[in-house]
Amino acid sequence: MGSEELPELQERVKRVEDEVGKKIVGQRGTLRQLLVCLLCDGNALLEGNPGLAKTMMVRTVADVTDMSFSRIQSTPDLMPSDVTGTEVIREHEDGKEFVFEPGPVFANVMLADEINRATPKTQAAYLEAMEERQVTAGGETHMLPEPFFLLATQNPIDQEGTYPLPEAQSDRFMMKITFDYPSFEEEDLIVDRYTSEKERDIELDTVLSAEELQEIQEYVRGIPVADDVRAEAIRLVERTREAEDLEFGASPRASLSLVLAAKALSFMRGNNYVSESAVEKMAVPVMRHRVIVDFQAEREGVTADDAIRDLI
Repeated sequence: MGSEELPELQERVKRVEDEVGKKIVGQRGTLRQLLVCLLCDGNALLEGNPGLAKTMMVRTVADVTDMSFSRIQSTPDLMPSDVTGTEVIREHEDGKEFVFEPGPVFANVMLADEINRATPKTQAAYLEAMEERQVTAGGETHMLPEPFFLLATQNPIDQEGTYPLPEAQSDRFMMKITFDYPSFEEEDLIVDRYTSEKERDIELDTVLSAEELQEIQEYVRGIPVADDVRAEAIRLVERTREAEDLEFGASPRASLSLVLAAKALSFMRGNNYVSESAVEKMAVPVMRHRVIVDFQAEREGVTADDAIRDLI
């Protein structure tokens, strides 16, 4: 990518934010974290109460970036083959043969709604797709389309009948992005917009192609990081393993994700270098699902976010 193309691609990512903003009121910080994850070719865990437009945001991002989208509702009776696909028998004039029927995971953007309602066996079916970008069925390997993103939602309040994600699987998500309630002004705009006949169908422009997104991903990985900034990111992750409030700290995968996320945020800010402020800004979403607050601190109301901010 030439230097003359860089400002144009940075502007296109900015236009993605603006286009999604036509449909999603507020949540700009949340959207920016989601775009950071996409620019890093990472998977994200989305957490928020019902009705906060998690699904709509993901679908809208897929629309304005010209990527295929699929959604699956996780339930306790969901089988792994319902996610990955299965072999079926097809009859032909020459006889019968097994044919692989792809599941919903074969899309550029897959949304696994309420992933913690699926059984551990089905949750495990996502692992190969998340890490290897492939699915194995009937002894054969099937590659997923590129780019591929698994975005999973979970509901933080109604935990009855759920199967919490194991730490090993949570660690596969690059970031955990939380959705907050809108302000009064934002909620007033939401109600006005979506109870008005004229605003029911909002037309969106495609402002970034999947190929351009892959170009940007390649550029983001090549953004240089000063030795002291990289060392600060690693030390921040390392301190989670020594913090008194934390029972378990973050893994080396967190260090990788933190540096890469800081690169993507720097790109979105229009910079071609990584600053300490970018590292600090990404620390909470990158590590909040990778650390566990100890019992005493939890009783005192300390959250993972609080503990990470204290370390910063």
